[in-house]
Amino acid sequence: MAVDRARVAAAVRELLAAIGDDPARPGLAETPRRVAEAYAEYFAGVGEDASAHLDTSDLTGERGEMVLLRDIEFRSMCEHHLLPFTGIAHVAYLPGDRIVGLGRIPRVVETIASRPQIQERLTDEIADALVAGLEPEGVLVVVDAVHGCVGARGSRQVNSSTVTVASRGRLAEPIERAEIMALIGERR
Repeated sequence: MAVDRARVAAAVRELLAAIGDDPARPGLAETPRRVAEAYAEYFAGVGEDASAHLDTSDLTGERGEMVLLRDIEFRSMCEHHLLPFTGIAHVAYLPGDRIVGLGRIPRVVETIASRPQIQERLTDEIADALVAGLEPEGVLVVVDAVHGCVGARGSRQVNSSTVTVASRGRLAEPIERAEIMALIGERR
């Protein structure tokens, strides 16, 4: 689903007028177009199936014991305030009958993050996409993010971050996921 850039630009012009500024003044004249371009990027994941990135037809029969990708950087937009939140995702899975190319997991994260989002749902949707696309024995997703809405307004907690966890299958058991949590916390 493509973002309607003309409608976004028109809405931004109206927003600028609604806050009492002149959308035609030199500093703002190009802002509606710029915001429309940015929103096309920010929301590119709307309507996209993130699990489609996990087509593993070429890797069936391959199997590892555990796969962990740490520090996958992402940016998303809070659906409550349309302000950005940024962070890192750690994604682990216990393969079933197949594995996936390592570059595909960050694509899943990026696709899901490129939607109006809340962190709790982002974390769950990453885990669910891996379950749907790979049929693994277990999945663990840990997301640590800093929210623009928390830092720039309201409580203004600029040094806080939020951590969310989603686990599926064998990795929903605390004993099973303890090793992975230790590996996530290990600094290189």
